[in-house]
Amino acid sequence: MNRFCLLLIIGIFCVSSSVPAWSEQAPKSVVDLANTTLATFGASPEIVSAVKAQNKMKKSLADIQAMDERWKATPGIAPFMKELMDSDCGVFLRQLQDSAPYYAEIFVMDNQGANVAMTDKTSDYWQGDEAKFKRSFNSGQGQIFVDEVEFDESSQVYVVQVSVPVMDGDRAIGAITFGIDVDQIQ
Repeated sequence: MNRFCLLLIIGIFCVSSSVPAWSEQAPKSVVDLANTTLATFGASPEIVSAVKAQNKMKKSLADIQAMDERWKATPGIAPFMKELMDSDCGVFLRQLQDSAPYYAEIFVMDNQGANVAMTDKTSDYWQGDEAKFKRSFNSGQGQIFVDEVEFDESSQVYVVQVSVPVMDGDRAIGAITFGIDVDQIQ
């Protein structure tokens, strides 16, 4: 009986610790922003040209994943990360971020989910295995993806990630993720 109780308690702990402490659907104001303003940035010349240039490099998935490991192992902001912040596209993203108080972060990904440009250091380089990329890139079809609201430990605010495709004509060539501070938009 004691062993059964112990296993039951361990099982309950394992299940409960894998569930987020708090999450909810994005507010209507964020969904409206996604479907209007944010969707238009997927055709922005600064973003489209940066994504096209990186896609032309045809990086292998192995190279991208190696960079992802290097990225995650590097404390602070290294020069190879700063390049993505200081590129023409990175400067454009910072100007966009400065234009409204609700933009917590913005980053652009290529057709494999590798970072192209960003306003702030992301936790990893490769987003290709995450819903924000998979759902917005949508195998080249492109669609808007609004994630659930989550508490961001680093910034101590509630954010929702909105991802929109980067479009070249009628084909998605990458994606953009906007971290929206929900307290600033309501």
